[in-house]
Amino acid sequence: MRRRFFVETFEGDSASLEGDSARHLGKVLRAERGQLYELSNGNSVRLARVEKVGPELIEFALLESVPGRAPRIESTLLLSIVKFDRFEWALEKATELGVNAIAPLAAERSEKVLVAAASKRARRWEKILLESAQQARRMKPPVLHPLAMAADHFRNSGNQAGANSTPRIILSERDDAPAMRKILTTFPAESTRLAILAVGPEGGWTDQECAIATSSGFHEASLGANILRTETAVAAALASINYVFG
Repeated sequence: MRRRFFVETFEGDSASLEGDSARHLGKVLRAERGQLYELSNGNSVRLARVEKVGPELIEFALLESVPGRAPRIESTLLLSIVKFDRFEWALEKATELGVNAIAPLAAERSEKVLVAAASKRARRWEKILLESAQQARRMKPPVLHPLAMAADHFRNSGNQAGANSTPRIILSERDDAPAMRKILTTFPAESTRLAILAVGPEGGWTDQECAIATSSGFHEASLGANILRTETAVAAALASINYVFG
């Protein structure tokens, strides 16, 4: 299976790869003139032949189109800041599971030191999303939103057009929280195109955050009796959303 890379644009029947991706393809994978790869501009995928290899730029000739498949469900992940190794593992797996956008959240129980350092990690996180999307052979990587307060994001999500018909799930550790499968099946699978998932930090959401979320139209949902790490909860919940709607 050919490797896929993302480019900014197709220029007629040519395209070029720059930056880290070009260096990786040229120096690590040792690209040579005549080799074939797949290139995506975010809207379509083309088979491409290497025409010229430079230290910072690789030029391609575009050949035939490659069938591309957009996800049936567009999902947004609201992900609370946790220890960065686990947060980044969650970014990688969420990308592989097809999430369209990721919004890092400063929750009330997020570690303040991590929240303060999060903005400096944005470039690294975007690189993780890019590389994970290429590995998963997606059309394009997820959008990474700026860090925001959790309560503000809940309110904004509730004000969006079509919010009432969009499954908005906030994972909960409360004993009385209904099972996630019960919440998801209240939405018609054949017509649901958007979903929003909020995953909390270590220690879970505060009562105030849950109240703001539910008043903004989020449904509390449980993944079972066991307490899951944030990154495990991300993978399990997104897989459930894909199973029901994808």
